[in-house]
Amino acid sequence: MNLLLLGVLLAIIAVAYQIGLSRSQKLAGQGKNTAMLNSRPGYYGAMVALWCGIPAFLIFMIWNLVEPVLLEQLVLKHLPQRMVAGMDSAALSVIVDRVQALASGFGVSDTPQAYELAAAEQVARIMSISSYAKLVVVISVAVAGLVWAKKRISNQLRARHQVEKVINISLALCSGVAILTTLGIVMSMFGEAMRFFSFVSPIDFFFGTQWNPGFSTSGNAEGSYGLLPLLWGTLMVSGIALLVAVPLGLMIAIYLSEYASPKFRSWAKPTIEVLAGIPTIVYGVFALMILGPFIKTLGAMVGVDINATSALTAGFVMGIMIIPFVSSLSDDIITQVPRALRDGSLGLGATKSETIRQVVLPAALPGIIGAFLLAASRAIGETMIVVLAAGNSPLLHANPLEAVSTVTITIVNQLTGDTDFASPQALVAFALGLTLFVITLGLNIVALYIVRKYREQYD
Repeated sequence: MNLLLLGVLLAIIAVAYQIGLSRSQKLAGQGKNTAMLNSRPGYYGAMVALWCGIPAFLIFMIWNLVEPVLLEQLVLKHLPQRMVAGMDSAALSVIVDRVQALASGFGVSDTPQAYELAAAEQVARIMSISSYAKLVVVISVAVAGLVWAKKRISNQLRARHQVEKVINISLALCSGVAILTTLGIVMSMFGEAMRFFSFVSPIDFFFGTQWNPGFSTSGNAEGSYGLLPLLWGTLMVSGIALLVAVPLGLMIAIYLSEYASPKFRSWAKPTIEVLAGIPTIVYGVFALMILGPFIKTLGAMVGVDINATSALTAGFVMGIMIIPFVSSLSDDIITQVPRALRDGSLGLGATKSETIRQVVLPAALPGIIGAFLLAASRAIGETMIVVLAAGNSPLLHANPLEAVSTVTITIVNQLTGDTDFASPQALVAFALGLTLFVITLGLNIVALYIVRKYREQYD
């Protein structure tokens, strides 16, 4: 019913736009003298469509939000009070779900009780009435908005201002949703992290050098929860990845934007960007099955002991994965550098390579730093590659040829399996996630400072 109602509502909105457009064109003499109108005819059509769709859509959303709550109360009302009185919230929720499933026609796995069937019959009748009432109300509001907006159309009506105001409000709401979502994620992690710190001291967590959490059923923190081995492993793998991706990505971007022919660039850039679309699990399997054993064999040939699963293996494959992030963004930034800067440098006698080093790259540096930041954030937050290729060894050492563990690996391990999410063994995942967020925020702050510093030289 909801899909049908949305389809009808969209059709009415389309008709409303055409009605508003035709009405404004008639006022302008079949569109031949639009100077008589305060706004273009399209704005009048959009205004009628907005007044038709927005109130109806809001009622539709509010109805769908309130309806489940009211149906739950109706289910409880039609259940025998002697049974409801002795049940806790979990048992009541189970019965409500069963009755609603019966009322919707999906049924339940076992034989329903007589009181469930009776309640489901009443609820089904109410749900049917509610569906038809929603259909009538929403369509009536849409038609009323259409009629009201059409009557308002006149030569002096400032339709463009109304449409642009709605667009501005919509953009502000979208920005607010993004900001509130970020704040919600951060606050949820912060709240759970504070619960974890009620079991484990923050000093022991942030400065501990051993990671060996003990799982217990008592809810107490047993073992060691030192962050430093995980943080060092994350930085080691990410550093290796950036050492691979940043030089290669930047050189690829310089070649494609400054030296490559248009024909070569037209197929080379999309081919490189295909690397960004490969699932990370594929990179992880490649590192585990092919690159890791190859590096181990290569090390044995020169007398160096290298683990097949190590920071080097994970970092190298991760670097290949994030090359498109660096090369594609850097290429776009370099191509946006004004041609006048290149021509001026070449006109003063500089070679092409000197122009690239001393003019193009400094001018594009803020954008290139943004590409590096994106690559760093992508490397720090990567999970599947390090799960398969890093070795999951939470030991504090500086040898990239040995296995390591990262923050993301540990989050997966702590939240996998039959875990009590109120225990410190699971809550530590939120503390680790909050730590990753703070690290990424710090990278953004540093990058913003550098970008502003260099932008001042080119303003």
